[in-house]
Amino acid sequence: MNATPSFSTVSAFSLAERQAVYRAIYERRDMRHFSGGSVDDALLQRLLSAAHHAPSVGFMQPWRFIRIRSQPLRESVHALVEQERVLTAQALGEREDDFMKLKVQGVLDAAELLVVALPPGRDQHVFGRRTLPEMDLASAACAIQNLWLAARSEGLGMGWVSIFCPLQLGRLLRMPEGSKPIAVLCLGPVQAFYEQPMLQAEKWARRADLADMVFDDHWGQLTAPVAAVSQPN
Repeated sequence: MNATPSFSTVSAFSLAERQAVYRAIYERRDMRHFSGGSVDDALLQRLLSAAHHAPSVGFMQPWRFIRIRSQPLRESVHALVEQERVLTAQALGEREDDFMKLKVQGVLDAAELLVVALPPGRDQHVFGRRTLPEMDLASAACAIQNLWLAARSEGLGMGWVSIFCPLQLGRLLRMPEGSKPIAVLCLGPVQAFYEQPMLQAEKWARRADLADMVFDDHWGQLTAPVAAVSQPN
């Protein structure tokens, strides 16, 4: 008599579907180079719907998306980013010149520019946030990741720009008191996806070993070595 399959086996995606999910995860890149073009409105709505289906603590759904359609407004956003880029470079000291080589032209070149913001009134949501109020930000980041993976599966690049003054950007976009912009997203066609993260290719940083980040029971107690991570086959 055949054993009844476990619930996890019955619910699992097909092999091809699982491989597609992992491919999107591993091939997603923070893009900085865009080739103009456009994003079809129906496709953009599909991507935003994917973002809107992200998990959120207490089901608070703390994400708002502002689509920057005005060219003068886009240029103003770029000016704020450039202003902060210079200040960040100066704060880096000896790595100032290296940082200034990292351009953020996607703000001007990408087909779409989206600003993700946290809405006002978030303090009313206590469920899951009484001791961890920053879970509103964590939840919004999940929405951004959903959008990122969906965009990669559609062959579109996306870059997350975070070098800007939230107060200045909020005023520029006439955001209400209590709201907060957390991301400027560049979205659109690209000529090619980077083979590895751009900052790694530029020798700025490298991906850490997973084995150094997984502990057993207590902080710093490294888990036993496991086989190299691989996609399903």
